[in-house]
Amino acid sequence: MTQLRTQPLGMGHWSHPLLGQRVVDHAHGDRVGVFRAFAPEVDKGALRPVISIPNTPPVVWLAPEAGGLEWTTSPDAIEAAE
Repeated sequence: MTQLRTQPLGMGHWSHPLLGQRVVDHAHGDRVGVFRAFAPEVDKGALRPVISIPNTPPVVWLAPEAGGLEWTTSPDAIEAAE
């Protein structure tokens, strides 16, 4: 993978050159989504509000183009959509 130039944006979020753009997620059947955030994944089983930034590597948060449930993937699994 090419080394990305990222910067912290606060609250555990990071910059990324594809942020806000359509990308292809090769880890999920070449699904296309909008790159919404580059941030740690929270514990999906947590029954209480998350009040601190998880100490985990950031993942890519994607949203379906027509709206719907977001999903996460590895930053290594995406590329810009045409």
